[in-house]
Amino acid sequence: MLSVVEVVTALVLVGVAYWWLSWKRYERKLKWIPKAPGHPIFGNVLEFGKSTDTLRVFSGYMKQCNGLCAVDLMVKKMVVISDLKFLEFLLTSTKILDKSREYGFLHRWLGDGLLTAKAARWRKSRKIITPAFHFSILGKFVSIYESNADVMIKLLEKEVGKDSVDIYTYVTLCTLDIICETSMGVKINAQMNRQSDYVFAVKEMCRITVDRGFSPIKQLDILYPLTKDFHKELRYVKTLHSHTESVIRARKLALQNNHSENDMQAAEKPKNIYEEELGAKKKVAFLDLLLQARVDGQPLPDWYIREEVDTLMFEGHDTTGAALSFALCCLAENQEVQARAVEEQRTIFGKDTNRPITFDDIQAMKYLELVIKETLRIYPSVPFHARNTDMDVEYKDGQIIPKGTSLVVYVYGVNNNPEVFPNPEKFNPMRFENMEKTSPFAYLPFSAGPRNCIGQKFAMHEMKVVLSKVLRNYELLPAIPKHEVQLAAETVLKSANGIKIRLKYRNLN
Repeated sequence: MLSVVEVVTALVLVGVAYWWLSWKRYERKLKWIPKAPGHPIFGNVLEFGKSTDTLRVFSGYMKQCNGLCAVDLMVKKMVVISDLKFLEFLLTSTKILDKSREYGFLHRWLGDGLLTAKAARWRKSRKIITPAFHFSILGKFVSIYESNADVMIKLLEKEVGKDSVDIYTYVTLCTLDIICETSMGVKINAQMNRQSDYVFAVKEMCRITVDRGFSPIKQLDILYPLTKDFHKELRYVKTLHSHTESVIRARKLALQNNHSENDMQAAEKPKNIYEEELGAKKKVAFLDLLLQARVDGQPLPDWYIREEVDTLMFEGHDTTGAALSFALCCLAENQEVQARAVEEQRTIFGKDTNRPITFDDIQAMKYLELVIKETLRIYPSVPFHARNTDMDVEYKDGQIIPKGTSLVVYVYGVNNNPEVFPNPEKFNPMRFENMEKTSPFAYLPFSAGPRNCIGQKFAMHEMKVVLSKVLRNYELLPAIPKHEVQLAAETVLKSANGIKIRLKYRNLN
């Protein structure tokens, strides 16, 4: 008669043997992809000590392996990609739409919102959310961009004349105010309360998520609760959900108090008529669409609305805030570029520098758009993102991508490829004046294909307005002493030592 210990031991051995054979079959299918050089036992996991190491390590792999390699993290493998042909296959695929397992690390916070959702939920949500980013609706938000930028301009007055100011906090609070007022229909005045628990919680959740992706211990759900980050995450998620729920409550109350009879009638009209009236008559909050949406005749549940709101509030302020901060830094360090951008502002506004910005003004800021594009090339807000295969997928000529593979799109490497962008470290907005012959997969700040960024037009308009206001009010100069950013690849690209510049008052007359 076998003892309990013998039975358990036998089951463990069988389980280990099964895992080992499965792992070997998986590796055989991936053998056509070059392996990143690493330790014979620990693989590559020891190279990812800090978020400031990630870009250097990934860039080294891409150079050694010509844009495609398999990275061994002991308990899993991932394929890192900057090869344009593979990226075209991946990003246009209708079979590889699910995000990678690592996005599950955001689940306590974002649930199955648009960023993290599997294909079925993503298609449903995208269809519901797309009208909120209609061109005619975005034009109604210009005054909101500007009024919140005006608050930031006023707050920056106390920094004028100092040797340096870390612009990042000012900018991210401004973008948080903008996303809440435009998309949620609620003013939260984050800029007047600079010690924002929400902003700090977002920053820490980004760090925790990436740390988990490269840690053999934190990746495992059974071991993660034993770490400090697990308990921090619970606190941060509570803060984030509390903030979102308060925004939703406030908007619900506003709608209940302010809906006119015409609004109620519009909500009952056919969708195409409703969308036209939304764009023509009023500023429509993204949150309003969720609150008024019906699926099979039923309103969306509260948890569904919260997940989508959490996602948009994160993506809509943190990514844009990072991009704006890096843009201001690039303008400070490249005086000729700044001078040309200021001249464009002078051409548009003349001597009336305080004239409100119109939607036509935004369209006229052609050079400023090139500046933003070049900023996003060097400093993409999302430095990498990943998909997951839920079945074996053939790439070409019998080359199989096995089920369960994380495919990492290395955006930073793609955008800084010297074969596509000569002298990639040089800030040169004019390289975007003619991109007709360049592959659409050679520049990916907003991704590409069906799961591209839904809010890229919104972000571009917002960034133009904020940069226009800053350039018309302040001369941007390098910090003293000279500041070198230390790039940290988290969920959003950051600088570990801040983004510091110097400010002087500007006179456009």
